[in-house]
Amino acid sequence: MHSPPHFPPRSSHTGSLLLRAGVVCATLSALLTALVAAGCWPLMLLDSTVANSLHREAVGEPGLVHVNRVLTDWVWDPLAMRALTAVVVITLWWRGAGLLAVWVAATSALATLLQQGLKAAVGRERPQWPDPVDSAHYAAFPSGHAMTAMVTFGLLLWLLRLYGAAPLLWWTALVVAVVSVAGVAFTRLYLGVHWLTDVLAGLLLGAAVTAFSAAWYRARWAGGAAAPL
Repeated sequence: MHSPPHFPPRSSHTGSLLLRAGVVCATLSALLTALVAAGCWPLMLLDSTVANSLHREAVGEPGLVHVNRVLTDWVWDPLAMRALTAVVVITLWWRGAGLLAVWVAATSALATLLQQGLKAAVGRERPQWPDPVDSAHYAAFPSGHAMTAMVTFGLLLWLLRLYGAAPLLWWTALVVAVVSVAGVAFTRLYLGVHWLTDVLAGLLLGAAVTAFSAAWYRARWAGGAAAPL
């Protein structure tokens, strides 16, 4: 018999913090999207400066380029992230937490739809190089790798909190999440397939979706000692 997830003390306070974090991230991502769509000159200059600097480094380091390509194509690829989410969903379902499993799956799907919708709406071109070290297709803004990684690891950390994970497990997961999300952001920039603002928007949107999802789940069922199954 598997025990259901229990909300930690001060659940309503935690839910309020999640909601505020979601609002802040959503507001910043909306502002960033508007500025990018409008072609804000200072942001475009920042994007070009960062992209040119990293590309010069990458061209001279084929070994590091290979490592980054392996990481971005196999370890931190959106398909790998969604496969990890699928494992979590199946595990939750097996444990008897059917509603929570559906909630996690729906959050991941919503993030994907939002990401693809914004890519189509903004239609931003990716960096173009005479000597590219990697290639990517479809629109650049926001970064799908960055957004998917943020949602995946954000949901994992939230679930560990929800189930009262042991401190060692929690801190280990947090370190892995931080390293992974930062690594995703860096690899996309280093390989020259995204602008800095693409990656920032992906991270902000992913954080917003995750925070709103977790806050909504708490708001619905924070009154009881345990979340429904």
